[in-house]
Amino acid sequence: FTRSDLDYIFDVAHEMREMVARVGSFDLLKGKILASLFYEPSTRTSSSFTSAMERLGGSVIPISEVRYSSVSKGESLPDTVRTLECYADVIVLRHPEIGSAALAAKYARKPIINAGDGVGEHPTQALLDLLTIVEELQQIDGLTITMLGDLKYGRTVHSLARLLSLYNVKINYVSPEILRMPAEIIAELDEKGIPQAQFNGLEATLPNTDVLYVTRVQKERFEDQAVYESVKGAFVISPETLKAAKDYMIVMHPLPRVGEITMEVDDDPRAAYFRQMEYGLYVRMALLAMVLGKA
Repeated sequence: FTRSDLDYIFDVAHEMREMVARVGSFDLLKGKILASLFYEPSTRTSSSFTSAMERLGGSVIPISEVRYSSVSKGESLPDTVRTLECYADVIVLRHPEIGSAALAAKYARKPIINAGDGVGEHPTQALLDLLTIVEELQQIDGLTITMLGDLKYGRTVHSLARLLSLYNVKINYVSPEILRMPAEIIAELDEKGIPQAQFNGLEATLPNTDVLYVTRVQKERFEDQAVYESVKGAFVISPETLKAAKDYMIVMHPLPRVGEITMEVDDDPRAAYFRQMEYGLYVRMALLAMVLGKA
């Protein structure tokens, strides 16, 4: 992506937001079919893509229980994709292996949208995260973004860090030692001149933070559950925590949360994570319209 690409996506997403507010749904993609192929559990991403397609007038083939499909019989990902594109105009894919979306795109004739590939990337989440920052703070340049929690396995922060490197920002990483941001991503951003710093706690970073991006420690990524137990409660954001934060900042989270932000924070106007989910609908509507030549 370039900054102009992102500006265009956000402009289309803003139009989608206005259209949903005004009429709810419309027939921009009437007659088009989305195949939603999820090899991993999903609530927000799968349902938001379904909602996006249906609000645009299209239809959805949902495939979320892959253990009951031909995949359970040993069918390869390329074959599954080539079969589904016989029935659909676009495929949204979530898969546990890094690079799976790129592999699918290599064999597909129809557009493939990456809805998450293992611990690799989650590009549509990064797009909705950036839109959230723009809508909530009216800018990205000049901001300090602090990423907190599981930065090793959290594909959302990997994708977001790469997109943020297109802007004039400072990024802080706060995590347990064993869940640090991967060295290759830090090196990639270093090459682009992005100021980055790593911390073991929030105390030094929170007062200067404009965007606090919290992630859960992902139990499903740990082979040793004892290690998971040792780090799962490393950071908890509460109203008391936020007393040290700016009055004009936002708290984001890709959700689901598992105790890392207390529910008491939800009433704080700085808590943007549920608004963040709504922005995701508009971004995914924009992407579907764009890849199908309707925007």
